[in-house]
Amino acid sequence: MYAHFEWMLTHGYSVDTVRARRIPLRRFIGWCAERELDDPRAITLPILERYQRHLFTYRKPDGSPLTLGSQHGALAPLKTWFKWLTREHHIATNPASELQLPRQPKRLPRALLSPAELAAILHEAEPTTAAGMRDRAMLEVLYATGLRRMELPKLARYDVDLGRQLVFVREGKGRRDRVVPLGERAAGWLDKYLAEARPQLLADQTDALFVTDYGAPIDPAWLAAKVKRYMAFAGIERPGATHLFRHACATHMLENGADIRFIQEMLGHANLATTEIYTHVAIDKLQQIHAATHPAGKLRQPPDEG
Repeated sequence: MYAHFEWMLTHGYSVDTVRARRIPLRRFIGWCAERELDDPRAITLPILERYQRHLFTYRKPDGSPLTLGSQHGALAPLKTWFKWLTREHHIATNPASELQLPRQPKRLPRALLSPAELAAILHEAEPTTAAGMRDRAMLEVLYATGLRRMELPKLARYDVDLGRQLVFVREGKGRRDRVVPLGERAAGWLDKYLAEARPQLLADQTDALFVTDYGAPIDPAWLAAKVKRYMAFAGIERPGATHLFRHACATHMLENGADIRFIQEMLGHANLATTEIYTHVAIDKLQQIHAATHPAGKLRQPPDEG
């Protein structure tokens, strides 16, 4: 297993990707060990399908099942691993080649954040202390850029060009770099944080853009907890936290006329189809535009009765 992860790293996969795939692979190996299946050569397609049924029937401590996305995430690394085992001649045939993964439905967030709700959350971060100023700048950057939870903590000071109001995202998802506009308001808060708050919070020398109360670089879990906390302060209890900010960034820009290909580039989506899900979010806006612009709406002639 570790040789597989080493191969991934040497072939350009990010550390985050390797870590994400290691967990489901370990779970599968543990499941196999409980059934005395200790040799990859003993694994067959029926065994993999049995494990797939196990995932489908599994219930979490709260009694809820695994989502299709979680089931997909648990099985996809197995296909990659067995493909690698076959290519490296550790096994003769690939038992996972015919394994059908659960289809992941393209779903919108159940509850999007409106501009008013975003404003309420942002204003909960009081800039009267160094920590509060950092949190306000962090939330502003998150909303302005739509960065992922794993991307914002990786930002370094030299990744930000305040003069041109740009953020350089290094090795985002898929190890792709991109440049994202920051905007005047977020740039202003970030400038204030860098000048006044960060020097107070800094303990040891670090290039990390955002640091904790103790001067250490923030991490994704810390960021998610902070966002969730400020949402709670604003009276908004919804799952997703940081991802809701990303959804809000894309949706609000689309509603105000941004081109979908610009949104694709900004969010770092490899495929336009991933971005197109946001076009369905603004259905209310679409209905308003349709009513205001479609010629049929101006005829004002009701249908014949009977």
